[in-house]
Amino acid sequence: MERSPLSESRTEQPINETTGELLLQIADRSIARGLDNRHPSIPGPAHLPADLQRPLGSFVTLKVRGELNGCIGSIETDEPLGSSVARHAWSAAFSDPRLPQLRLADCEHLEVEISILSTLAPIPADSPDDLLDSLRPGVDGLLIAAGRQQAVFLPAVWEQIASAEMFVTHLFSKAGLAMSSWPADLQAFVFTAQKIRSDTQDRVLSEQQESPRTR
Repeated sequence: MERSPLSESRTEQPINETTGELLLQIADRSIARGLDNRHPSIPGPAHLPADLQRPLGSFVTLKVRGELNGCIGSIETDEPLGSSVARHAWSAAFSDPRLPQLRLADCEHLEVEISILSTLAPIPADSPDDLLDSLRPGVDGLLIAAGRQQAVFLPAVWEQIASAEMFVTHLFSKAGLAMSSWPADLQAFVFTAQKIRSDTQDRVLSEQQESPRTR
């Protein structure tokens, strides 16, 4: 099966291709267990290489026939990357409340994408100009927070929203905020993401058929 190369990452220690392949296998296995009506098997640190023991934020996105079928993740975590990806893959497939659960028949058209996030970096947010000047279109993800209201866009959102102003406007709307009434306590953080993507339908089916049926 052909896989797309790892996207350029601005993290200091990006995941290499071999470790990225292992991360995809972990996601495949979790999805396969869910198709067999089982909970994911979460690998502990002792069963992970050093790169996957790092507590990095991650998201797992599933698409079926090119349409979103689940997206679950965390911006920050204390959990090892390999463990959180196993958990997020299962949740994206079977417990994203916005979308239908993945079915066995969907696996013929399934694409799995894992986004590995850098650490959050604060940027100036005293005014719209401050925020827009600090944001790198096409590169940065953005997290905003004011009081109990917050929202995040992954860098992949730039594929649908090319304008920095519209990117921020839509994110404010997602958070229930308005740029016309700038919150005095607004905080903003940027991050980058390394993406690993694969059409994994045959491997998910293989995992589902070969994995033992004991819990």
